[in-house]
Formats: sequence, structure tokens, C-alpha cells
Amino acid sequence: MNTELFGIIALFVGTVALAVPFGKYIAKVYGGEKTLLDPVLGPLEKGFYRLSGIRPNVEMSWKEHLFALLTINMVWFFLGMLVLMNQGWLPLNPDGNPSQSADLAFNTAISFVVNCNLQHYSGETGMSYLGQLFLMFLQFVTAGTGMAAAAVVIMAIKERTTDKLGNFYDLFVKSCTRILLPVSFVIALILLSNGTPMTFNGKDTMVTLQGDTVQVSTGPVAAFVPIKHVGTNGGGFFGANSAHPLENPNYATNMTEMFGQMIIPLAMIFALGYYVKRKRLSWMIFSVMTLGFLLLTIPTIVTELHGNPKIAQMGIDMSCGAMEGKETRFGTTASAFWSIATTVISTGSINSMHDSFMPVSGLTQMLSMMTNAFYGGAGAGILNFYIFIILAVFISGLMVGRTPEFMGKKIEAREMKIAMIVALLHPLLILAATGLGVSLPGLTAGTLNNPGFHGFSEMLYEYTSSAANNGSGFEGLGDNTPWWNISCGIVLILSRFIPIIGPVAIAGILAGKKHVPQSAGTLQTDTGTFGIMVFAVIVIITALSFFPALTLGPIAEYFSMQ
Repeated sequence: MNTELFGIIALFVGTVALAVPFGKYIAKVYGGEKTLLDPVLGPLEKGFYRLSGIRPNVEMSWKEHLFALLTINMVWFFLGMLVLMNQGWLPLNPDGNPSQSADLAFNTAISFVVNCNLQHYSGETGMSYLGQLFLMFLQFVTAGTGMAAAAVVIMAIKERTTDKLGNFYDLFVKSCTRILLPVSFVIALILLSNGTPMTFNGKDTMVTLQGDTVQVSTGPVAAFVPIKHVGTNGGGFFGANSAHPLENPNYATNMTEMFGQMIIPLAMIFALGYYVKRKRLSWMIFSVMTLGFLLLTIPTIVTELHGNPKIAQMGIDMSCGAMEGKETRFGTTASAFWSIATTVISTGSINSMHDSFMPVSGLTQMLSMMTNAFYGGAGAGILNFYIFIILAVFISGLMVGRTPEFMGKKIEAREMKIAMIVALLHPLLILAATGLGVSLPGLTAGTLNNPGFHGFSEMLYEYTSSAANNGSGFEGLGDNTPWWNISCGIVLILSRFIPIIGPVAIAGILAGKKHVPQSAGTLQTDTGTFGIMVFAVIVIITALSFFPALTLGPIAEYFSMQ
């Protein structure tokens, strides 16, 4: 266990150490500065621009950015529906997997378009290779749109007074080619060298250690898995996701995949500081996020290492911790760490079954998604945290009797209304959808794998995962029904695009305002004191919104076990 603990500490420290220079590189990419990859990727990008007619030097207002983002996502959604509902007869389907029903295709297409990757199908049996390749395409471009939106906000923070904030398509293409693609390529080579398959052949015949001959699904897995993590997507090529031995063969690939999902969210924090030339602001944001991350991670690891008290009372050795639903090749500590990393970062991939975790761990996993502000997804993490900064600045201004300001721009009623709508939308979607599910037992009762408190947690987790663009689940839930497909799909749409529209709108409005020079009374937003204020705002909003519901689920389950 000490070795496992040392492993995750080394992973986290190493990821942070690499995130700082990588953040500097990302800032150069968005700033149009020269980088080492220019000679290789520059011609590729120019080819895209010529084919598509994009003029990357034509700058856009924040409204034009949002129009471009929403339009292109709508196109991807309809293409996804077309592919998924017809994959049964389309090419690249050696295993003869069927087409998806309309409600399942609706859920799947939306889920991958919004960077959530909630999967109500089993990967290797529910998707052809053509379908998997299209989903892999979505994992690149949806992560790129989130990063482009974050780049617009970062640009707006830096500018003194302007209504032009770069070109969306230029930011989007560079996010895919210069950031997502190189990191995914390196991780793909590591996976290939450790046995992850990369083929377009159908099922492979294998002989087990028991001597049984079995048919095992393969496919272009080594290309799919890296971007699922680097783009904080999370959807597995196989139904078991990264608990599958071909998707995550050993401890080395497990650490590599955890690094993959953490590196860009962390680097984006430091990219903000380098771009706006306020490194202290980045370290303040990083400190607040890391405090929240550790407060969720440590109880999870401790709880899982102690194991299930009911099993211990039966005289069964729990020295390895709670191993139900976990892979022995990863162990309890690395599995517990992954469960919080994937929910805090909104990746949603799994290397163990969250449904089998202890109640306290289920609580922390859901809290990770309910706060939705610690690290977050590729680009989305900056957008979510920006809303809490605006709220904290406004509250701080009220406390000292001054007009709230952030980076030299006065925050007024219009921006606050947008911020409050975005902040309250998250709990509204989760709690309203869960309440509907509970009140309609005829549609949901037969889909639950567990009764009582844990069954409620399954429902709460599903909608929390949808609203947080996460995609993981308490996978005892039978979620491939019209109710779950359609209701989760609606939550997915609203919880992806409104939290993007809100921060971009606020940043664009502030960018157009007159810059106010700093004075002795200006609130310093890059200090530890302000960081504590932001953290307090996050905790208070989360606690007031969600603890009543959590009391009915994991908290009640915990006390029932004592």
C-alpha cells in the first residue's frame, strides 16, 4: 500500500511539474507566438483553412464566437445521429454490431458532442468500428471547442477595452492540432508498446489460463483511448472502460492514462497566468482547486483502504482494502485516486466500478461533480471557475462597500445575473431531474440495481454525472431505456452549453468596458485571502444545494452500515 501511495503522489507531483511549462506552451499557441511544432503543424492548419474557407486572421466578437461554436456542434450532432442509427449496414463493422435505436442514438450523439461521453451502451458490442472512429473524432473536436471557449475568456481578461477576441476557428483548430494531438500521440505509443490493440480486424481468438477458447473484441483501441483521456472525454472503447485489460493493460498504462486526463486541465490554469502575465493569479486558482481536490481524495483513499466493516465482522481479511469492483493489477489506492481524479476533472473514465465503492467514497465522487470547480475538463474547468471568481468578487465588493472589479473592469448587474443563472443551473438540473425520477417509479424502479439508499444514489449519480459533463456512473443502473436516454440527453445539452455561453458572455461584456486603473482600494484577486473567499463561495453553494439530497443517499447508507 505504501508503494501504491508513493505512486500516486509521484504521479501528481510529476503532472504539476510538467503542467507549468506546458501551460506556457499553450499560452504561446493562443497568443500566436512561435513554437517548436510550427514547422510540422503550421502547414497542416493552413490546409484546413484553405479547404474550409476559414480566414483565421478575421477576429470575432464574443457573440460571433458563440454562434460559430453552437452551429458547428449542431452539425456534429446530426452527423452523429446519422452514423449511429445506420452503423449496422455501414462499413467497418466486422463483428456485425446493430444500429442504435433513435433514443439511444440521441443520447449517445448528444453525450459525445457535449464532451460528456455518458455511455448507455456497452462499447465493444454496441458500436461498430466506424461508430467508434466517429466518436473518437468527437472526442477531439468537442475538447477543442471547450478549450477555444476558455481561450476567448482568457483573451478577454487580458484586453483593456475591445470587442474583438480572436477567431474561434483558429483557436479551435490550434487546440486540436497543437495541444490535443501531440499529447495523444505520445500516450498512444506508450499504450501500443504495452499491448493495447490497434487493428480493424474483428474478434480475436484467445486461450485463457484455464484453457478455454474465447472470442475477444479488439479494434483501433490504442488510437481511441489517449484522446478519451487527454480531451477529458472518458468514453470507453470497451464497456468496462479502463478496467478492461486491453484498454488499460497494466500499472504503467494506468499511471499514463491518469496523467493524460490531468495534464491539460492543470496546464490551462498556468496558461491563464502566462497569457495575462499574472502568474500569481494562476497559483491562486491552482491552490484553491488543489485544496478541494485533496479534501475529496484523502477521505476516499482512507475509506477504501479500511474496507467494508460488515465484511471485516465476518472475519474476512481486509488488509488490501475494499477490493470489490477493483482490479488487482491497480490496487485500492490507485483506484480510489482515479475515482476522484476522473470526477473532479470531469473525464468520467473508470478503472474500477464506482457502484462498489464505500458510501463515503460515493459521497466524495458525487461532491467532485457537484462542485464542478476543481480542475474541471479541458477548457471547461477555467470556464466554471471563472463564474465563482465573479461571484466572489461581487460578494467581496459588497462586504467592503465598493463597486466590484475584476482585472480593471467593473462588475455590474448584467454580469451578475448571468453568473447567478449559470451557478444555479447546475443544482437545478441535477435535483429537478432526480426528483422527477423518484416521483415516476414506473419509469425508473425497474432500472435500479439496488434498493433503498444506494438505489437513490444510483439515480442521483447519473444526473450529477450528466450535469457535470462527466459520463461516469454507478454502473448497476440499467440506463438504456427511453426515460434515461431522453432525460439525461436534455440535462446534457443544457449543462454543456449554458455554462459555456455564460462565462464567454460575461468576459465579452467586461472586455468591452472601460479599463479602470488600480487604486489603493482595488480588490487584489491574486492573493491567498481572495482564494479563501472563492473557496468559501464554492463550498457554501455546493453545501446548500446538495447536502439534503446527499443525506438521502450516501450519508444515510453510511450510517445504516454502522
